[in-house]
Amino acid sequence: MKVYDLMSEQVISVGVSEPVSAAARLMKQYNIGAVPVCDSAGKLRGMITDRDITVRCTALGAAPDAMKVGEVMTRGAVTIDERAHVGEAARLMADARIRRLPVCRSGVMVGMLSLGDLARSTDCDSEAAAALSEISQNIRRL
Repeated sequence: MKVYDLMSEQVISVGVSEPVSAAARLMKQYNIGAVPVCDSAGKLRGMITDRDITVRCTALGAAPDAMKVGEVMTRGAVTIDERAHVGEAARLMADARIRRLPVCRSGVMVGMLSLGDLARSTDCDSEAAAALSEISQNIRRL
């Protein structure tokens, strides 16, 4: 099975020059914790997470309306080509300890693959379980 068979094509993204508050509003509106950051051509430039906003903006006393997404986003996002096998995607997600994987075609973001997408696929149950186990391995319960 290929990544394009499972990925979500309806992805919410934010621009590099938009204010951090715009990313935060999208997170609230769609109940998500990470938003891809794309340029005007759709090329993925990074990801902005709720943690990025907290640590790199508000914890420093900066105003989310004054800072740009590009100043606080995480660069060098792990991505996968839409034609890759889902097993490769599961391994990438496990190795990088991520739950969402941007899917690209020639450098342009065309979708998002989540651990939930893998788990819902009957072909990928063991791969998704292994990925979740790897991602969750360093979580401590208090």
